[in-house]
Formats: sequence, C-alpha cells, structure tokens
Amino acid sequence: MIWNLFLAFIPLVLSVWLFRSRRKNLGAWGLGFMALFACIPPNSNYLKSFLKVLISKITNISLLELGLVFILGIIPLGIWLFRSKIGRSVLWWLGFVLFYGFLPNAPYLLTDVIHLIDDIRTIQSIWIITLVLFPVYIFVILAGFEAYVISLINLGQHLHRVGKSQWILGVELITHLLSAIGIYWGRFLRFNTWDFITQPDYLLTRGVEELLGKQPLVIMTITFVVLTGLYWLMKRVTLGFVRRANDTINVRQSISN
Repeated sequence: MIWNLFLAFIPLVLSVWLFRSRRKNLGAWGLGFMALFACIPPNSNYLKSFLKVLISKITNISLLELGLVFILGIIPLGIWLFRSKIGRSVLWWLGFVLFYGFLPNAPYLLTDVIHLIDDIRTIQSIWIITLVLFPVYIFVILAGFEAYVISLINLGQHLHRVGKSQWILGVELITHLLSAIGIYWGRFLRFNTWDFITQPDYLLTRGVEELLGKQPLVIMTITFVVLTGLYWLMKRVTLGFVRRANDTINVRQSISN
C-alpha cells in the first residue's frame, strides 16, 4: 500500500514540473518531493529488480518494443522541431508521457479497500482496527486521490494559461476514462506501470482483448462514474481551501500594509 502511495505521488511531482512555473512554486516543489521520498519503501529490491529488468529488455528488445520506443521518441522530437513556438522540449514531452503513465496509480488506491476488508478479518483486536487500521487506510486512500486531483488541477491551470480553457473538461473526462482502464488492468489483470517497458506487447494484446468483454466494460464504466463524481467533489473542496488560504494571505498583507 505504501508503495502504491509512492507511485501516486510521482505524477503529482511531475505535474508541478510540467504545468507550473518552477521559479514561482518552490514551496510546491519542496512539498511534492518531501511527500514523494517520504513514501519510498525502505526495501531497495524494487529498484534493483527494475534495473535488472531494464538492462535485460535493452539487450533483448523485440521489434514491437523497438517500435514503441521509436514512436515515443519521434513524436515528441517532431513536435519540438516543427512546433518549437510552443516552447516545449523533448524532455517536457517525455515527462508528459510519464505523467499519464503513472497517473492511474493515484486513483488506483481507492481499490485498496479490498485489502482493508482482508485486514479486518485477520486482525482480532477491535482497538487496533479502530485506532490504527482505519486511520491509516483513510489517510493513504485520501492522499492518493488528492494527488490525482491536484495533478489534474495543475494540468487544467496549464491549459487555462495557454488559452485552452475550453479543453479542460474534455481532458479531465478523457483522463478519468484512461484511469478507469488503468485501474481495471492493475486490479484484475495485475499489470503495473513498469509493464509498459518490460512487456508492452503482452500488455497491449491482453489489455485490448479484455476491453472487449461485457464484464470489463461494466466495471470500467462504474469506475469512470465513481472517478468523475469523486473528482468533481474533491476538486471543489481543494479549490475552496486554496481560495480561503489566498484570502487569508491577502487580508494579512493588507493589514500589515
């Protein structure tokens, strides 16, 4: 669960780098990185395993994987070369791809309620369940989903800043849909973000096959509706806190002046 929370904060940090002014948001940068590193599991086997798999795939890359790497490299490069007026570098587009690749990990934490049920059945003490288990799960799930909300708010602010405010709702709905697909792939097919690198051919083949089934469509539709509703609610709450904080700061500044 803590590892999933770590993955949920990756798109949050990326959203600060991609969609906000780094010079004017040093506090947001610091908070994001503190939250990111605070959630890193103490076990370093994750990194070692990932590096081993990455080295193995580089030395034994398939044609499909090579094609994916080529596409993901050429598209950002082409945009950078032929539309340089938008001021986007190859590094920015790579970060954008990583942002959407990791983003479903944030709302995925909602499905950790399944583990809560299992833990309740295992733990005998009602005090541990009430005072430890419930608070931990509530914090982790809310923190993960709030990371999702803030990430999309940052994306929306970026679209507003570049004069594409009319795209915000559509981008949010498409993101909810992609996240619903990602949640289904992760919870039921047991895929994760690293599979886009380690086994993209199997992920795409199996994932697309599952999308055509009746039961997966029902599950993803329900997930999409839940994500849309919760996001709408949490976005209002988050923006309300931000406005209140800004009003408080403005009042204090006016008093001091």
